[in-house]
Amino acid sequence: MELKLGDVQTTALIPLAVKANETLRKNPRIRDQKAVDIIKNLNIDTEQYDKFMSHEGVIARTIMLDRQLKDIIKKHPDTVVVNVGAGFDDRFSRVDNGKIRWFDLDLPDSIAARRKAFDERDRVTMIAGSALEESWCAEVRESLKGRKSEPVFLAEGLFMYFTIDQIRTFLEILKNNFPDGGTLIAEQNCKAMQKSEKHHDTVKNTNAHFMSGTDSGQEIADLTDGIQFVEEHSFNEEMSKYSIRGKLFALLLPKMNDRWATFRW
Repeated sequence: MELKLGDVQTTALIPLAVKANETLRKNPRIRDQKAVDIIKNLNIDTEQYDKFMSHEGVIARTIMLDRQLKDIIKKHPDTVVVNVGAGFDDRFSRVDNGKIRWFDLDLPDSIAARRKAFDERDRVTMIAGSALEESWCAEVRESLKGRKSEPVFLAEGLFMYFTIDQIRTFLEILKNNFPDGGTLIAEQNCKAMQKSEKHHDTVKNTNAHFMSGTDSGQEIADLTDGIQFVEEHSFNEEMSKYSIRGKLFALLLPKMNDRWATFRW
């Protein structure tokens, strides 16, 4: 499979490499066979994309988001989920209950690569488009008809590549196109990480740049009227369970790690 991705889209190879290598471990904490298959088909040397801190961070966020999403789906079995900036993510396979409706949204080059890697599946739709334009919303709105639950939007590894103004635009698109309400679960990175991006163990090996950072999810909620900040959890909560290094990082640099933040409107 030939791969042609833009600078930011190339960062999708980081979680892909991590999930593939974790799956191949003797006692994997998460399993993603699709990631293994894609890495094999692309014949990618994963070394530059899989360093200790990025590995542990990706595994932590995967476990935490899977858990949160499964809880939502358990309460609302007909949930519609939009995976914004999907890359090569295969979360649908891990959380599917046979009823949810799923959309994988990403830029055209990423979706073109994704279509080569993923077969068409029932209740899963790939949409090529920008999260910062409203064109993708109509198809999602149509899928909500007859369903009782509000939509859930996932933004994993996305906001740090948006400027604050772009994040505001995205929030306004959500609020204006889904006026009956919804939930956004978004990964947040801190301002210090934005300033020290050249030291990031894997992103520094791409041409992508962190365009923003926050120290609290409230900063995101304050961008747009009507957005409510619900909660956030540092990846340290999960990372500290697995290694001395993870525990030390959480202890010595508690605010340096990324967080999952949940918003509602």
